[in-house]
Amino acid sequence: MAHISEREHDLPDAVIAKLLRIAVEDKSVVSLGPGEPDMNMPQPIIEEVKRCASKSNHYSPPGGRIELREAIVKKLKKDNNIDANPDNIIVTTGSQEALLLATACSLDVSEQVIIPDPSFLGYLPTFELFNAFPIALELKPEDNWNINPDAMKKLIDKKKTKAILINSPSNPTGNVLPKKILEEIADIAVDNNLYIFSDEAYEKLIYDKKHFSIGALNGMKNNVVTLQTFSKSYAMCGYRVGYAVGPSPLIEAMKKIHIYSTLCAPTISQMVAVKALSLNKSYIDKMVNEYDRRRKMIVKGLNQIGLDTVTPNGAFYTFSDISHLSDDSFKFSYDLLNNGKVAVVPGREFGRFGEGFIRCSYATDYKKIEEALRRIDRFVSKTS
Repeated sequence: MAHISEREHDLPDAVIAKLLRIAVEDKSVVSLGPGEPDMNMPQPIIEEVKRCASKSNHYSPPGGRIELREAIVKKLKKDNNIDANPDNIIVTTGSQEALLLATACSLDVSEQVIIPDPSFLGYLPTFELFNAFPIALELKPEDNWNINPDAMKKLIDKKKTKAILINSPSNPTGNVLPKKILEEIADIAVDNNLYIFSDEAYEKLIYDKKHFSIGALNGMKNNVVTLQTFSKSYAMCGYRVGYAVGPSPLIEAMKKIHIYSTLCAPTISQMVAVKALSLNKSYIDKMVNEYDRRRKMIVKGLNQIGLDTVTPNGAFYTFSDISHLSDDSFKFSYDLLNNGKVAVVPGREFGRFGEGFIRCSYATDYKKIEEALRRIDRFVSKTS
């Protein structure tokens, strides 16, 4: 029998993979599961892919191509009010790899990182893979899924806590952290000499609020690692290109070990990413306007069905309360898939405090969402 490491055995199995496989194979299912844009890349990016594909495609430097890093510097100043230089930026194979590299370079065995719960299902396994110790910070719907800084302070161990992770706009709740809360989190990090890993993958998918980057706050240059990606805003999920900007010593360490992970982000993807950063804002505005139209419809529909849903201010997800129908979000989601023919993601995938909820993605065609709501309504009526 092949030997498999304890590290791998200890990682949780992602139920979302099984649900999505069934949803793809069964054509009668309407899927509200995928966490990726359903829209095509903007046409100028498609044309750039064709142009770059005809060129020689060699390895890039581990830190990323200089023309992309220089373009990112301009973008960070314009969009995020973050002052950076090419040397404190690393281009990665998506923002998830950026988090993995940052974790490997900043957290030793048993050191603690505070993560919001519920939060993106990839966070906890990433930290556990390096034998770091994630500490769950409970988020509550009555707080509009905002982080409570006072609750965060109580979780800090002066000796063991080394980092805080935040995600705004958030997956799965769609919450956008207000500037005041970001300022309080920044104070906590400075007072305790902590890193802040700030995942801002959905930064441009904003509806009713303004996005603030915690890395732009005064005095945060040495504490914040801002994680970004081209996957959501430019519908470039499959091109696997993201980046991190942060303190130079940490970024240099990440470049060093990048050689031993993927070596570099795909060269053609980096070349195309330069073009993406030059796009007219109208391309993203069109995408956001369509998501907003779907958002209003799905939130209204879910609440009318009786699944209490806080209106998301960013990203493209709803997080709905099903606790009055089931105490097991896995079972509820499987039953809805098998009997209602709608795929959603169980809340417990996003942490233990996500139990009692389901996540629906509205990165799905408007008419399909309407049909999914009709099916959920029929399913809930039979379940109640």
